[in-house]
Amino acid sequence: MRATLRTSALGGAALALAAAGFATWPGPARGEAGASWTLGPFTRDAAPVLGPDPQPVFRCPVRNEEVRWQERAAFNPAAVVRDGRVHLLFRAEDGSGEAGGTSRIGLAVSEDGRRFERQAEPVLYPADDFMMPYEWEGGCEDPRVVEREDGTYVMTYTAFDGTTARLAVATSGDLVHWTKHGLAFGKAADGRFRDLWSKSGALVCSLSTSGRLVATRIAGKYWMYWGESEVFTATSDNLVDWTPTEREDVLVKRVTRQRAGKPTVEVPGTRTSFKVVIAPRQGRFDSALVAPGPPPVLTARGILLLYNGSNSRASGDPTLPVAACAGGQVLLDPLDPTAVLARAEATFFRPDPSIAPRGEADGFSFLEALAFFRGRWLLYYGVAGSRIGVAEYTPP
Repeated sequence: MRATLRTSALGGAALALAAAGFATWPGPARGEAGASWTLGPFTRDAAPVLGPDPQPVFRCPVRNEEVRWQERAAFNPAAVVRDGRVHLLFRAEDGSGEAGGTSRIGLAVSEDGRRFERQAEPVLYPADDFMMPYEWEGGCEDPRVVEREDGTYVMTYTAFDGTTARLAVATSGDLVHWTKHGLAFGKAADGRFRDLWSKSGALVCSLSTSGRLVATRIAGKYWMYWGESEVFTATSDNLVDWTPTEREDVLVKRVTRQRAGKPTVEVPGTRTSFKVVIAPRQGRFDSALVAPGPPPVLTARGILLLYNGSNSRASGDPTLPVAACAGGQVLLDPLDPTAVLARAEATFFRPDPSIAPRGEADGFSFLEALAFFRGRWLLYYGVAGSRIGVAEYTPP
């Protein structure tokens, strides 16, 4: 298996990281993608670790009635190692409303990373608050969580009103009580991006000696990878307010003089668009779309991002089902987080139909959480849009 490498850039990045005091983390080793910078191989458990549960009841503060808030699904989690246990913050769906189900964020805790005990009620959910116009009635979806340097937890999640998905931010000191801070892009460019369709916000972090994944500044800024069709970046000074990275393109405008007899003249202008970091590739597992997976980790070789790719009907990988979601790996430059150093050609994490529940979609494995726990990496992922699976890699 080949990966397109900029060897000199990789070496330069490693030297720069060493000079900045970044320690080597447990990995990456040689993985299924066949490159020395990738993480893995991962071995997945034969059965999901969490799934729908029709029993828990929660009184919805918007509907003012009780709902079975995990009845339809429990999937797409964030993972945090805290007090020697794995904490999953997972997306749960009920089966009510015009949106076909409202999503809320639940919490489950495990001593071994596999057998989880859930809290009875969600920890983040739509309520009669300032975020209700953005969260109702689709809900709060697909959390990703890292720590701040002071131990505060920072969550990015998708606020979905049933029409538009928007990235939002919340913080917590204990993973149970969360404070909503609003839309991630709400203040950028005088609110120009407030209604931007935005999902999958993954914050760049580093692994501490205690196994914590801590948000890390690069050149004085925090960085986030985000997007659903392509992968973009954004930066922040405080982990709450984010500004998408724009690209300025040269645009030629045709301007006609209003006075008679004057010819049409061309004058230069500009237009702005978001800088694309990762795009779909024809003929491969990520031919239809790409989206960030778990929070990317700063390593001695660069920024390692595990991402999700969807397979195109017209120009995809013929060995995968149409629209199948599989995992990829890409290495990004810590000196310029918008630049790709290496990208594995093939998926390292394919959907496994044997894990999908009978009668449900078997072509969907959505990577979202990565935790370093007791000397091994645990990768948690959504199974068939309704359950949570886990895969393990133990570094040599």
